Amino acid sequence: MRPQGATEEQVKLRAFPFSLGEKAKVWLYSLPSGSIVGWNELKQQFFENYFPASRTKNIRKEISGIRQFSGKSFYEYWGRFKQLVESCPHHQIPNYLLIQYFYEGLTEANRSSVDAASG
Repeated sequence: MRPQGATEEQVKLRAFPFSLGEKAKVWLYSLPSGSIVGWNELKQQFFENYFPASRTKNIRKEISGIRQFSGKSFYEYWGRFKQLVESCPHHQIPNYLLIQYFYEGLTEANRSSVDAASG
């Protein structure tokens, strides 16, 4: 629910500090006054500070090379995959590639089950 007359961007900017831990709040409130004028700028600054390019690159690599461990269930693998993708919200990997990476990482038995279920 959005306050009357408030834009979505204004709501995001106001709500953002409540989603942060203590260290991130200190970072946010230490930014120079007027340095952030919109949601996209805030998002970019946050990602640059908390997700350096090297970390993003490593997570993207993990996502593309994920494999289902032997003895782990389909659901455990799905949970691990989902958690990895959510750990880097700016991964910029298209959905069709996420699906492909997930599928390619399945065990042979689970890949066969998915193939059979999809026709």
